[in-house]
Amino acid sequence: MSSTAFVKSEKKLQAFRIEIPQADLDDLRERLSRTRWPDELPGAGWSYGVPLGYLKELAAYWRTTYDWRAHEAELNAHPQFTTEIDGQRIHFLHVRSPEPDALPLLLTHGWPSSVVEYLDVIGPLSNPRAHGGDPAQAFHLVIPSLPGYGLSGPTRDAGWGTRRVARAWAELMSRLGYQRYGAQGGDWGSWISRELGLIDPEHVIGVHTNGLITFPCGDPNELVGLSEVDQARLEFAAHYMAELYGYKKIQSTRPQTLAYGLTDSPIAQLAWIVGVFKEWTDCTDTPEDAVDRDRLLTNVMLYWLTHTANSSSRSFVETPDSPEEVDLTMEVKPSTVPTGVAVFPRGILRPVRRFADRDNKNIVHWTEFDRGGTFAALEEPDLFIGDVRQFFRRFR
Repeated sequence: MSSTAFVKSEKKLQAFRIEIPQADLDDLRERLSRTRWPDELPGAGWSYGVPLGYLKELAAYWRTTYDWRAHEAELNAHPQFTTEIDGQRIHFLHVRSPEPDALPLLLTHGWPSSVVEYLDVIGPLSNPRAHGGDPAQAFHLVIPSLPGYGLSGPTRDAGWGTRRVARAWAELMSRLGYQRYGAQGGDWGSWISRELGLIDPEHVIGVHTNGLITFPCGDPNELVGLSEVDQARLEFAAHYMAELYGYKKIQSTRPQTLAYGLTDSPIAQLAWIVGVFKEWTDCTDTPEDAVDRDRLLTNVMLYWLTHTANSSSRSFVETPDSPEEVDLTMEVKPSTVPTGVAVFPRGILRPVRRFADRDNKNIVHWTEFDRGGTFAALEEPDLFIGDVRQFFRRFR
């Protein structure tokens, strides 16, 4: 894309900086200091949710030590913009590479994540020359906040499912002047990226995901001859539905009721997100085994400070995990866009190749890693960077 096209298209964009009023930070600290803590069964550990002792210690760090201003400045070090698409404000980071032939790449997070997930990979992906990499592998990065999430929220109307978000992303890339670009996503972002390839195949050159959604179609023959690894992935999917699915059931049925607690209590918001990070990351005792503590809290802050617990939860009403759930109009259309899949062993989405090939007719890249979880760019940035570079190398 020429610089002229970018300047022309930017007339529809507004430059943006995060500037949280000090009163909001003071209010947070005051609320944390007045927390009314629940009781806890002895020896329960994580089996009933986030342990009391762990959360008390983390909350004390949040109130007394964590420095939002430092992380606000880190976010503001990257160019940010807002624009209105389909009646909704969309916030995004737009980091142009210094390499003129860099490949445009759209990165999409999921829940309960944010643009914070990608902070550690922005430099190496956009400016590999400055990070000991090959400048021929550079990307222009577009990293939006999902509608209703953080700085793109709250949403003003219903209907922000994967297809509507994908259409918004196609419009965003068009406004930026990108006529040829790649898409990458994890968690919900993987499904949005896939949908983007379906609705904008003229411009999407490839889709890379670190959390492809796959499921059996109901034909018993499809399960014959599965490897032990794939059988274990189906068993985990059953465990997920039985033990780890509570957040989804609540957020996809009664998000408004849940929102009162999450919006009024920073401890509730913290526990709700921390509990998910514990279960979805490659950690042992606490999520901080996998994710830096300050990164975790900065991610929580983007939900708390923007009052988007409710609107982010509403996205679960509108985007079922499978066609069998509620939305009978949702059809899984086979994708022919070149697709790359990175499988991290502790991710919440553990794809089965047989099912993936059924729904994606052009998988040209499949990598199995021995460590890492759902938030790959945050947990294992080096592995994430390497796999993204390897997949998109074929399109340069």
